[in-house]
Amino acid sequence: MIPAIFGLSGLALTDDERAFFRDSDPAGYILFGRNIENRGQLRRLTDSLRDLSGRDYLPILIDQEGGRVARMKAPEWPDFPSGAAFDALYERAPASAIEAARLNAMALASMLSEVGITVDCLPLLDVRQPGASDVIGDRALGSEPMRVAALGRAILSGLQDGGVVGVVKHIPGHGRALLDSHKELPVVTASDHDLQTDLAPFAALRDAAMAMTCHVVFTAWDPDRPATLSPLVIDGVIRQRIGFHGLLLSDDLDMEALSGDVPSRAAAAIGAGCDIALNCWARMDDMIGIANRLDPIGTVSRARLEGAMDRIAGTHDDRQFAMLVDQRDALLALA
Repeated sequence: MIPAIFGLSGLALTDDERAFFRDSDPAGYILFGRNIENRGQLRRLTDSLRDLSGRDYLPILIDQEGGRVARMKAPEWPDFPSGAAFDALYERAPASAIEAARLNAMALASMLSEVGITVDCLPLLDVRQPGASDVIGDRALGSEPMRVAALGRAILSGLQDGGVVGVVKHIPGHGRALLDSHKELPVVTASDHDLQTDLAPFAALRDAAMAMTCHVVFTAWDPDRPATLSPLVIDGVIRQRIGFHGLLLSDDLDMEALSGDVPSRAAAAIGAGCDIALNCWARMDDMIGIANRLDPIGTVSRARLEGAMDRIAGTHDDRQFAMLVDQRDALLALA
């Protein structure tokens, strides 16, 4: 197994993808809108990935946050609220907001489990800051660290109860970035003291199974490299100060915040301390290059991966999807 998660080009595996994935044995896969048509097609696709890997609890990831970040869309699947909806309810009724976030995550997990998806890249623990890029914006759970942590913990709990692993992101925090890291490299010049605000939700949820880095330079910690590629940030901040010891994924290595060819980015991310290199866009040349550059997954990273997936082995809440949504909506109406 190589320490990489790859994207797929379409609605079903191509012959070339099937042969390459069989030979390279990536740690998992990530799905996007281009891979999704309807329930039957999506279940067939995820089943084909499990059959190919031989792993029942294969990491099959998706970004299904709600709001403007949703790969599974209406009319086949219902819309879900963004993080801002739970932040607004928390302002009025904190306990109701926490329960609404948990029910929402359970409903999401029920929807994902039905089609064989095992990992949702949620919750965002980025603390929203005034004047920052809107790339986070209403996706955030708020601007107060402990509120973000409380709602984030409820989301992780709801996802796990529904048989899906959550991924906290974007560690150590994307909330201050003035630029969209999909397009440019953000540089955050806040002091170490001020950055404690950003670290706080991640520290509170340090026991999460998985986390995803951010492609952001923090001059207080490493003025030369973004967090994804910085041993100083990954070891000194994420592993030691935050205390996160779960599976650490890079953010998408195709994003324009990073420079150099994609296989080199993957090697640099793993060399810096990421457990898994995430490559989303299913370009065969890039995926072959990554497979050629990376050694097999290490013992510690494999244990982290297996430990994360073990959290959902045999778990699934059998409450009906419609009931979960109705209960969530009744609480959100309080806002």
